[in-house]
Amino acid sequence: QLQASGGGLVQARGSLSVSCAASGSISSANVMGWYRQAPGKQRELVATFTRFGSTVYADSVKGRFTISRDNAKNTVYLQMNNLKPEDTAIYYCKMAWSSGRVDWGQGTQVTVSS
Repeated sequence: QLQASGGGLVQARGSLSVSCAASGSISSANVMGWYRQAPGKQRELVATFTRFGSTVYADSVKGRFTISRDNAKNTVYLQMNNLKPEDTAIYYCKMAWSSGRVDWGQGTQVTVSS
């Protein structure tokens, strides 16, 4: 089970951080990442840790967003800087476990005003 938090309303060029706390140990997760879905658009990848420990970012957020993890707290974070109105979306965390199960968080709204 995943619990996302930390969204909110911010002005353009501002910063927000969202977090995703897992009920299980994230050390057994193969893939951990953040996706987002804007109104009328498909859900898209924002940033993710791969099973090899590397990170992948969408081109639109490179240099502005940073994904990180705290294994002791079983939490994955997404630090978002220099936010733009087009970053407005519901942000979802996703974890793919070594068991094969895939979990999604409930989503947290991020709204960036111009």
